[in-house]
Amino acid sequence: MNESFLIVALVTAMVLVIAGSVIALIIAPRTQNEQKGEPYECGVLTRGTSWLPFRVGYYLFAILFLMFDVETVYLFPWAVVMQSMGVQGLAVVGLFLAVLALGLAYAWKKGALEWK
Repeated sequence: MNESFLIVALVTAMVLVIAGSVIALIIAPRTQNEQKGEPYECGVLTRGTSWLPFRVGYYLFAILFLMFDVETVYLFPWAVVMQSMGVQGLAVVGLFLAVLALGLAYAWKKGALEWK
């Protein structure tokens, strides 16, 4: 029974993706002009190159934000079933939060959270 459900789900997903792509190709407007090929920023033509280097600190800050944000999402399911897990569940989440705090302390010590 599980195999047939998986096959039906995969076929349905493929049909929906293909149907959406075909419908978009059929009803999408097809006007072409030179201005569509021009790069612009906020309606103003760009001066110089569009490829500007960013400091690595911005990427590091963004990755740290995503990492702690995603790890925080794991706390919601735990909060829902906390009472049924007992002391062992509390200990495991305490360990999880301790590792998270150690990671934050390490990033803080390395200066990754300083915005320069």
